[in-house]
Amino acid sequence: MGLSRDDIEELAIPAYGLTELGRAVRDFGDAGTAELVVQGSRAALTWRNGAGKVSKSVPAAIRRQHPEELKDLKATAGDIDKMLPALVQRLDRQFAARRTWTYTAWRDRYPDHPLAGTIARRLLWTVDGVACGFAEGELRTLAGAPVAGGTAVELWHPIGREAAEVLAWRDWLERHRITQPFKQAHREVYLLTDAERNAGTYSNRFAGHVLRQHQFHSLAAIRGWRNNLRIMGDTTFPPATRELPQWGLRAEFWITGYGDDAYTDITTSGSYLRIGTDRVRFYPDGAPQNIAHDASGRDYYPVLIGRDQEPVQPVPLTEVPALVLSEVLRDVDLFVGVASVGNDPAWEDGGPNGRFARYWASQGFRELDQTAQTRRDLLGRLLPRLAIAGQCTIEGRFLHVNGTRHSYKIHLGSGNVIITPGDRYLCIVPRRDAGPDLGYLPFEGDLTLSVIVSKAMLLARDDKITDPAILSQL
Repeated sequence: MGLSRDDIEELAIPAYGLTELGRAVRDFGDAGTAELVVQGSRAALTWRNGAGKVSKSVPAAIRRQHPEELKDLKATAGDIDKMLPALVQRLDRQFAARRTWTYTAWRDRYPDHPLAGTIARRLLWTVDGVACGFAEGELRTLAGAPVAGGTAVELWHPIGREAAEVLAWRDWLERHRITQPFKQAHREVYLLTDAERNAGTYSNRFAGHVLRQHQFHSLAAIRGWRNNLRIMGDTTFPPATRELPQWGLRAEFWITGYGDDAYTDITTSGSYLRIGTDRVRFYPDGAPQNIAHDASGRDYYPVLIGRDQEPVQPVPLTEVPALVLSEVLRDVDLFVGVASVGNDPAWEDGGPNGRFARYWASQGFRELDQTAQTRRDLLGRLLPRLAIAGQCTIEGRFLHVNGTRHSYKIHLGSGNVIITPGDRYLCIVPRRDAGPDLGYLPFEGDLTLSVIVSKAMLLARDDKITDPAILSQL
């Protein structure tokens, strides 16, 4: 039928019984009703008993009379909770995929789809080049004019846009209280630097970091990269790669394995616990695959399949489209920002034998990257709404918090804490459960922001702290 893989995946998105946008009502007769509503990236169930009154839990009559239907409904809610993040990631990857839809297909598959529409209607789009978003149930321009239809639809991206337009869309989202499923209007943009122009064919912007290998491996898969776990017994080590066939390119992220003869840095299966980062390069689509001859990953060379093949030179960064460069470097920044050991508050000692102490200190309180700068700007808007606003200020790389016992500085990149004066490190390991309710936010997914605000709230009331591990440091 001439359908691409992307077309088939989009056509296969189930509705899960939703009869309208993000909503379904299940009638259990005299036993009561259940309403399933998609709220952000989660499915929520609310109940009414046979008399029509709201119930905090499943009415006993429904449990007793309709056990199979109840089980099916809860399974549906669980399936939606799994599908929504997959849909978010799929759309987030479409920037670099150069995806374009016909208007009719796009309406059917995304904004008018009962499930996908809950995500698509929180994003910005261009219809025949006109930027627009959904407000008050209609597709509208920034000025509020309805967009009746068109021919070609693409996701809106901030690169190449005037700063005034980007800021205007951010204000528009806040005005309409729209929380985007991922950063779009607030998306970080990575432009070519002078150092990269001088290097010519590679970027060292994110070289020299130490990452937790298995966390990096999972993130790479989510972002559409192909990566092999580095295992000490292997003899060849390919870089992590992201295929970009729509642009005729392949991105490579060169990485190294960290280990020693004492086998203190590997798992029982022989895979490295940590890897080091190196350069990012681009090659033409179909160029011979590069590999490293040992775990160090410093000497990559192409694997030539045929006798007549010649090594292919990397593409000069000046010839890489700005959107592709930005999206690839944004991925790598994400890998470093999330998987770096420098973000682990328990690594003050530098890890095994203190070998990473210098790196941890430099990473944990580094200059702010693009992601942290976006976080700082958002936190500046968020602080006045918090009860601790009078005790907090933002200065440079830090959120300053005035407690009763001490004053503190929370790094806006890593979330690490310093006690002032004296600049003593304070180890606070965040719990895995949900953070504080931050009210309205313009986008989802910044867990570090939640950690920073949680620590600020804790330290603003440091005279109420009872945790012995924290008290001993104070």
